[in-house]
Amino acid sequence: MTRRPTPASSAASTAAQDAFINGAPDASPVTKDAVTEYEKGIKKGNKRQITLTIAPELLERVDQVARRTGQARAAVINMAIFQAIEGDLFRS
Repeated sequence: MTRRPTPASSAASTAAQDAFINGAPDASPVTKDAVTEYEKGIKKGNKRQITLTIAPELLERVDQVARRTGQARAAVINMAIFQAIEGDLFRS
């Protein structure tokens, strides 16, 4: 009998998952003393609402990923931004 292989999770993937979970409206509150509140955008629970303009072709691809993974469009966009910022894309 063979064992089911366990998926290897990368540190970036785990960090992205933790950030996504901690950003949920029912996540544990962060103390106000530790973090100063960011004032840009419209406050919506623990998050900020912004306006985003996106090319129709890119939006279609985002929607395809959302459908394929069972995630909301906003969740896919948040994860992509997080991975771009935390990954090597913008490091100098």
